[in-house]
Amino acid sequence: MLIRNFSIIAHIDHGKTTLTDRMLLKTGTISPREFHERLLDSNPIEQERGITIKMAPVRMHFKLPPALAEKYQTSEAILHLIDTPGHVDFTYEVSRSLNAVEGVLLLVDATQGIQAQTLSHYDTAKAQRLTIIPVLNKVDLVNAEITGTILELMETFGFEEKEIVKVSAKTGLGVEALFTAIIERIPEPLGSQQQPFRALIFTSHYDNHKGVVAAIRVRGGHITVKSKLEMLATGIVFEPAEIGVYTPKMEKVDQLAAGEVGYIATGLKNIGEAQVGDTVTTAGMTVAPLPGYQAPQLMVYMDFYPIDGDDYQNLVEGVDKLKLHDAALAFTPTHSLALGNGLRMGFLGVLHADIVRERLSREYGLELITTVPTVRYEVTKTAGEMVIVKNAAELPDPSLIQEIKEPMTLMHIYAPKAVVGGVMRLVEEHRGTMEDLEYLGERAKLTYRIPLAEIIITFYDDLKSLSSGFASLDYNLTGYEPVQAVKLTILINKEPVEAFSQIVVEERALTVARRLTAKLAEVIPRQLFPIPIQAAVGGTILARETVKAYRKDVTAKLYGGDMTRRMKLLSKQKKGKERRAVFGKVDIPQEAFMAVLKK
Repeated sequence: MLIRNFSIIAHIDHGKTTLTDRMLLKTGTISPREFHERLLDSNPIEQERGITIKMAPVRMHFKLPPALAEKYQTSEAILHLIDTPGHVDFTYEVSRSLNAVEGVLLLVDATQGIQAQTLSHYDTAKAQRLTIIPVLNKVDLVNAEITGTILELMETFGFEEKEIVKVSAKTGLGVEALFTAIIERIPEPLGSQQQPFRALIFTSHYDNHKGVVAAIRVRGGHITVKSKLEMLATGIVFEPAEIGVYTPKMEKVDQLAAGEVGYIATGLKNIGEAQVGDTVTTAGMTVAPLPGYQAPQLMVYMDFYPIDGDDYQNLVEGVDKLKLHDAALAFTPTHSLALGNGLRMGFLGVLHADIVRERLSREYGLELITTVPTVRYEVTKTAGEMVIVKNAAELPDPSLIQEIKEPMTLMHIYAPKAVVGGVMRLVEEHRGTMEDLEYLGERAKLTYRIPLAEIIITFYDDLKSLSSGFASLDYNLTGYEPVQAVKLTILINKEPVEAFSQIVVEERALTVARRLTAKLAEVIPRQLFPIPIQAAVGGTILARETVKAYRKDVTAKLYGGDMTRRMKLLSKQKKGKERRAVFGKVDIPQEAFMAVLKK
């Protein structure tokens, strides 16, 4: 059996999904009608944002041209393609896919050239010693810079011109030559059917009828549906309900052998029992777990609260099910006096958090309030103890803090030469320190050290805005450095609302305090009593705004000129307002929480 396993890696929007669909059409895996439907329809969230989130494995049968058929003594090759995300938040998903393949197609848009994620994915593939085939896409477009992009690929990565395959995923131009390159250049998978059975779980999902379904890459040996299997990490022993391959639909087979990509329907109901990255083997067999699996690095933390307190259990169940598909998701229960029970959740980035929130809303009908995204701080207490703080509410009293450290990143930004000045100002406003500036033709590569907290909310959007969408970025966590930070507490009607509280850099506390109080005063509706909105650090109030009270016309029922009666009613109203101001509960709308998120 001639097998090739590969992934397509590229910067966001360089045409991965279109090329995948074109390859499926070329191999007869999907029909022309399905091809047009797939171009128009995918996961709604993926379609709206123009990104791939989930890895989708698929098996194709490629009929070899006569010359290749004679060379390999077979008429057909089995190609396993594992699609990968392109957004900076999902670099971790890419590393997971690459553990299941021997080679990659490095796809570059001929109209945009090399971008930040192109380099990041190249480095990941190179570190895993995978064969890399450079592919130039969108060569049919009139604005394609074919010669310039080829030179860029040769200079940046050291490719030879003859190695670069030119294609148009949209029209199908050059795709036949690409298949030939995959067969000729990507090595066949190692491992034989005679070895003990070992397979890597690289993604999974939950099926109501089949239980946990694990997508696997078989590294050695073989299994049938009657094999008794074991998960090495959890020690769970089970007999599969079904084994099969993705075509891209799930299709049952009798056997999965070394080199193949397929699935095991485990029949397990507990979604935590089939962990992504775990090794599956024959029960009772002593084998080493498969190496090279990279654990996800959580960057951003947010609290999720259901607007309706009765939906808390639905939230837990929804997140439980999402976690099966998303190994990078982590959560623990939390409680807020203002918002009730909720979940504190860890994410790869703000886009990741946004997608989880959107899926919970669409798939489980949950209306949620989310807190301000925050990062993981290392806080050393005066007694010498080090604690991890993921939320302003967890920050110890200032008198007990010796030092606070924040996560730092090394960021690479690729931008047109014309906007370099604007990019530099933007990064400096976000406490970035320049490490390097390099001009590459009409574009520049800027390297900065910048705190993670500065880039998790609006930085990406601001960069895209000032560069008209032409700049791209990539970043890696480099460690922790000391920072002068304080807890900014927001009080509504003199009551602290933890959901609004933030950890901020001390020198910016006053600016942030004024901005937040002004924004909240705009979105919190007026009541029958005045509502003070205050921002404080420790016992010091830094900023205050007041939402003025409605004044009900209590004298409307009077007629004539009895001034004594009028004054008596107004005095009574005033006392009532004072009473409400002490005991009155302020209803805070969801818009207020959203306003805090926006800079």
